[in-house]
Amino acid sequence: MKTNLLNYDLSGLTAYFAQMSEKPFRAKQVMRWMHLGGAGDFDEMTDLAKSLRTKLQAEAQISVPALMAEQKSVDGTHKWLLDVGTGNGVETVFIPENSRGTLCISSQIGCALECLFCSTGRQGFNRNLSTAEIIGQLWWANKALGVTPKNERVISNVVMMGMGEPLANFDNVVTALSIMLDDHGYGLSRRRVTVSTSGMVPQMDRLKEVMPVALAVSLHASNDKVRDQIVPLNKKYPLKELMAACQRYLVKAPRDFITFEYVMLNRVNDEPAHARELIELVKDVPCKFNLIPFNPFPNSGFERSDHERIRVFRDILQEAGMIVTVRKTRGDDIDAACGQLAGKVQDKTQRQHKWQLLHKDES
Repeated sequence: MKTNLLNYDLSGLTAYFAQMSEKPFRAKQVMRWMHLGGAGDFDEMTDLAKSLRTKLQAEAQISVPALMAEQKSVDGTHKWLLDVGTGNGVETVFIPENSRGTLCISSQIGCALECLFCSTGRQGFNRNLSTAEIIGQLWWANKALGVTPKNERVISNVVMMGMGEPLANFDNVVTALSIMLDDHGYGLSRRRVTVSTSGMVPQMDRLKEVMPVALAVSLHASNDKVRDQIVPLNKKYPLKELMAACQRYLVKAPRDFITFEYVMLNRVNDEPAHARELIELVKDVPCKFNLIPFNPFPNSGFERSDHERIRVFRDILQEAGMIVTVRKTRGDDIDAACGQLAGKVQDKTQRQHKWQLLHKDES
């Protein structure tokens, strides 16, 4: 089987070329062609000797996930379903804004964490994505979107907030992050790359040491009782441990705050008392809150908080000096909004089947 060079960051490519008795600068050349140039074939790499190109054609490949489907929202949001084999597809979303273009990337086929309000989690879990499948989403989106009139890339920010828990696929995600940050890769700054986690505390500590990018924590509750119910991982790493991990992460973080994501679930986590609990919970963690109106999906069991409840909740946090944004719902007409990514998952957990049995009378 040919070696997919998209699985390697610069150090991995350098080692690969060393085995071929090639000098280290070849790794930089090939990396620039693949990521900066979007090359999908070695014959495009015109500054490589023809003998090396021939050898690479025989032994290696640049293989990205193929397009299965594409949708575009009325608000400009793009969603691509990309083929990752054996009947599975992952979703990648591009969100255009006035000052930036953000690509939301998936890290797993499905998700194993079973957060109750998340459509992706409801789809079950198949496997981790390889580095090539992760970085291939950025490679593919860059090719599809092209450049701005000023010859700048349309994608300025990357968030690992798509399907899956990134820190549960730690090694492959870190290698993909290395490629995103490398000047021979995508040249993104650490401040413009964000990893989201539901709170895998040991992996947060590892990320701090090896690849400290911006961090977002899917919080969604102000106390352990509620969070145990809607984010089952909390039973393993409760809020006290999670807040301590956030404090440790900030020592090396590129931003001086943690972003807390908070999905607003009607009469579950959106009471004024919950807002006041949050203020106490995060008092020692420099942070900002991103309040996310819940995006409904069939048989979710939850409803979106109305505008007034969200406003009251936001105002309580702001009056305490918190920085708070309420996320605009983008791409919900194509199921591209937060918590709606589902892709095509050949579920190894049988979670979809269990939910269908549980809710068969509601269909």
